[in-house]
Amino acid sequence: MSQTGEYASLIKVLPPEVSNKIAAGEVVQRPASVVKELLDNAIDAGADHIAITLQNAGRTLIQIRDNGCGMSEADMRLCFQRHATSKLQSVDDLMDIRTLGFRGEAMASIASVSQVTVASKRVEDENGVEYEIRGGEEIRLEPAATDDGTTVTVRNLFFNVPARRAFLKTDATEFRHILLAIHQAAISHPEIMFDVEADGDVIYRLHTRDLESRISELFGKSYRASLIPVAESTSLVRIHGLLSDPKLAKKTRGEQFLFINNRPFLHRHLNYIIQDIYKDWIQDNQYPFYALFFEVDPELVDVNVHPSKQEIKFEDERTISTFTRSVVKKALNDHMRVPVWDPDINQRSGTIPDFEQGFSDSRSFGPALRRPAIHKTGFQDFKEYRQSIPGDTADSLYGQANLDEHVQRDLSRHPDDSGSPGPGSGSTQPEQELESQALNKTSQYRKSDFWQVHNEFIISQTRNGMFIMDQHAAHKRIIYEKVLGEAESGLASTQQLLFPKTINFSASDFSLLKELHPVITRMGFNVQLLSGNSAMILGVPSDIRLDNEQHVLESIMEQYKRMAKTISLSEKQRVALALANRAAIPRNKKLGEPEMEALVDQLFACEEPFHDPLGKPTLRSLSVEEIRAMFR
Repeated sequence: MSQTGEYASLIKVLPPEVSNKIAAGEVVQRPASVVKELLDNAIDAGADHIAITLQNAGRTLIQIRDNGCGMSEADMRLCFQRHATSKLQSVDDLMDIRTLGFRGEAMASIASVSQVTVASKRVEDENGVEYEIRGGEEIRLEPAATDDGTTVTVRNLFFNVPARRAFLKTDATEFRHILLAIHQAAISHPEIMFDVEADGDVIYRLHTRDLESRISELFGKSYRASLIPVAESTSLVRIHGLLSDPKLAKKTRGEQFLFINNRPFLHRHLNYIIQDIYKDWIQDNQYPFYALFFEVDPELVDVNVHPSKQEIKFEDERTISTFTRSVVKKALNDHMRVPVWDPDINQRSGTIPDFEQGFSDSRSFGPALRRPAIHKTGFQDFKEYRQSIPGDTADSLYGQANLDEHVQRDLSRHPDDSGSPGPGSGSTQPEQELESQALNKTSQYRKSDFWQVHNEFIISQTRNGMFIMDQHAAHKRIIYEKVLGEAESGLASTQQLLFPKTINFSASDFSLLKELHPVITRMGFNVQLLSGNSAMILGVPSDIRLDNEQHVLESIMEQYKRMAKTISLSEKQRVALALANRAAIPRNKKLGEPEMEALVDQLFACEEPFHDPLGKPTLRSLSVEEIRAMFR
């Protein structure tokens, strides 16, 4: 055989079972991918009632039942052929896509990596048909008595691809991905009823509602009163939907929804724009809820740019982005009642508008401390600056309030050691001398080994120099090791609540709570799981201050979700870190000397005192030589 012939024979057409598994790698990434594709088919079939049943987060069972148009026997066979679809007839149809599915790849890909049974019946047919296919191979096709519509049952996902099955995450994680797919379908189609069950538990019974009611059904009744309607349009695009009050912002993403012609999509730039508009009302690393719908001529948007059809491309990205910013900013400003500055009106009235009254109660702004600018240096300028600040604030910032009460009384009522009268007797003694006396008398009553700087750092002298400790990082390390130790020994202390607190969770958060329940119980929480995505808090760890137990538990869960995406720690370590973050002494908290001393002692009793749980330093040391070198 010639050399050319040898090279030509190396290229072969892959058999269908191999090519389908390759395609499945793009289409079917996890159980949520299967749920999404089957929901798309049910919606495209015109169903107004869809039931979803899951077992083991979709690993062992995913079943979708709908009352849509159903399939004939001929369509049933074609349904599992690659690139067989009822939604496209020509290449021109790619520029006018109005359905969720259109490629004809999903069913073939799903069937190649699972055991699938489909039962379907059209309204006009007397009997239905049932088709079973396993790992891409047809098992049987026969008539069956079934209801109108289609029921697709997928069992043992990735049974023939063990490497893919091994890469699946925990049931709670996979279930949260499934819930995201369900949320997208339910929000984009509030006119459809959805029933969701998982492992025998009812997760949702979503009735036909308006969008606001659907959101409150999915995420809680508290959302209903905090939603901001949006509706604006131009000749290019119509934007409508719901924003949320900033107070609903959470520490983790997951409640941000964008839809193009009722199709969910991802768009980093649009998400950035919306987040940027909210930044004046929410903290860093918080994310607001929103569900925005974009209605655009299908010819002006390309939905065929991503294997899973999650990303799209607008023909006029700039106009869409600019209009989105304008619409969201206007709706949010109207809701927050941001005043509009009119220089003519304010010049005539001679007043400045009261900006604080322009904000709703959802965000309160305390009185700002306007410090005068300091343009000179020296002690006199420092005194003028100090005296310009209100008394209580000046005392707390510059030390007068830290003098012991009996020292202050001495300075105001009694003469000093030299016989000079105190300031309360009308003395004209120089102020510098009085300050010196105050320092001398303070040193007689207090000799501190620890000093706090800006209510954030602790400083103390050592044999060879000094150290500076971050009080928050240090306490985080202390609690982290304490919680882990108690969880290992099973000796965590719990403070019981006088009045137990019942909390309603979203379905995804309740799933996470069930997953973490054994761990948080060993760490001191006493939480009873109830039906209907609710739980009752009976007790909390002794390190947690009793004030808002619901916020404590929800905060720990939010931090856990955020860390799960960025930090490689075990489940127990992530919970311990989340608890330590929540319970640790905050920065900007004033500490007394006994508290500082106890904190230092507890830190050096830790196994790893020099770093917090994430490896950031808890303290730094400076030798005498290093300090001297600063002044050479």
